[in-house]
Amino acid sequence: MPTIEASDSTFSDGSDLHEGKYFNTKKDLKRKLSDIDMKGNFEFRTRKSNRSLWVIECIDPNCSWRLHASKIVPESTKFVIRKYVGVHSCSLLNRNANHRQATYVVIGEQVAPQYVGVEKGPGPKGVHTFARTELGAQISYYKAWRGRKHAHTLIRAIRGFRYMRKVVGIDGTFLKGQYRGVLLVATAQDSNGQCYPLAWGIVDSENEDAWSWFLTQLKEIICDTDELALISDRAPSIKKVISTVFEKAHHGACAWHVAQNIKNKFKCADIMGSYWSAVNAYRCEDFTGYMIEISNRYPRVAEYLENEVGFEKWSRCHYPGLRYNITTTNMVESLNSMLVNARDFPYVALLDVIQEKMSKWWNDRRIVATAITTPLTPSRESELRPRFAQSNGRHTSQLNPITYHVKGGELEGVVDIFNKTCTCKEFDIDKLPCVHAVAAAHHAQVSVYSLVSSYYTKEYYLLAYGETIYPVRSQSQWDVPNEVVTRIVFPREVKEKKRGRPKTSRFPSVGEFRKRKNRCGKCGAYGHYKKKCNSQTGSMEGNPLTNVPG
Repeated sequence: MPTIEASDSTFSDGSDLHEGKYFNTKKDLKRKLSDIDMKGNFEFRTRKSNRSLWVIECIDPNCSWRLHASKIVPESTKFVIRKYVGVHSCSLLNRNANHRQATYVVIGEQVAPQYVGVEKGPGPKGVHTFARTELGAQISYYKAWRGRKHAHTLIRAIRGFRYMRKVVGIDGTFLKGQYRGVLLVATAQDSNGQCYPLAWGIVDSENEDAWSWFLTQLKEIICDTDELALISDRAPSIKKVISTVFEKAHHGACAWHVAQNIKNKFKCADIMGSYWSAVNAYRCEDFTGYMIEISNRYPRVAEYLENEVGFEKWSRCHYPGLRYNITTTNMVESLNSMLVNARDFPYVALLDVIQEKMSKWWNDRRIVATAITTPLTPSRESELRPRFAQSNGRHTSQLNPITYHVKGGELEGVVDIFNKTCTCKEFDIDKLPCVHAVAAAHHAQVSVYSLVSSYYTKEYYLLAYGETIYPVRSQSQWDVPNEVVTRIVFPREVKEKKRGRPKTSRFPSVGEFRKRKNRCGKCGAYGHYKKKCNSQTGSMEGNPLTNVPG
């Protein structure tokens, strides 16, 4: 189809759509088009629609704008744009702010982030104002009310996630049972820095289709906003799927996995000190200094970090969103370690173990949260208290009603106690007062706790675990949809068993090395050398410790 360009008598819809672009589901494509239409104040109508096809055109029959999308293959859920003309040739009189695409479902999806991390959120009038100012849509009070109700429904699934930082770690771990497979996990961190699992999924292997399915399900329970950060390793399948499923969220690389890749590719473990200093640097000036150190010693490493990985993926100060102090996927690895024995179990038994563990966590942490007597959670109190001592002796001067200059120590800081920022950037990124902010708050006679993000408070910690996780009812009580009952599901093909003892431990990750226990050549015990042996035994012969396994 020939390309039609905008001219004096036509105008573009202003979107980034193009032929060949694909979406994970038809629903995602429709959501994208509704967003474009509302912002452009034009309407489209459907010419043909079924499970595998969607053809739409401008509401004006004489207009050139149209889109034709269909499934990539009949068995897939993914849709691809086959034909697309993104230029309108219709009259501007056809543009309508009160159009059919501004449904309460679309309004609810757009306004849902306004209810995340807040106690109440906007009412129907607030939703009406949001639709007019942000989406360019004129809607009725009733539609605003239904949109608000739908937004509440969207965020109800994982209510506890509202009360924690919007950083989610994702990873997978292999299963060791008869049918093998991979357990995919998505987890956040609560106010006390503990793992808060959001989703679990069992797939055949870590591939693009598996991650697409898992992240599409995850998107149903957490909102795709520019506040959301997704942290993972640098597997190509994960990177590609995140960019298509979560269009607004920011993707970050696990700094630990990047470090292992550096050690494996360039054999330069001695540069790791400078690398981790660059990872954790709050200010770009400090980051640049550490990168110069790396570049002077290993130019190829510096080039790899900048061009192949990208500073914005692993560096705290260059990250475009908010990842706070979370630079690795350690929170996911902790969950994998918890299930080290349960990964031998059949699938259903494994899921029962996960449910029981999460039920216990929710109850235990609720009890702990109730007993806290400080405004912040214990881990955040332990971080903040040393800063009180460090702030003593700092010279603080007021620059204006909200800005203070703090001198003393290795670094000066200019603090804005209203916008909660400091030139050291630690306050900006972690959302926990730095030493300069503590000194400024003391000088301004303002409570330091008023400068702390709500995500670190006892109140949010308690709200995150306010619900109860109940065990699954007996199978006789299940309400299973008929389409599930009639579906035929075959078990995974079991590969022929190899000779020898089955392997139960995973292969080390790239660049990961396992420490070997030292064995004494004198007594046969593990943990020390012969030179440092205190045993009176003359040799290993006849010593029962000789047979102790490593």
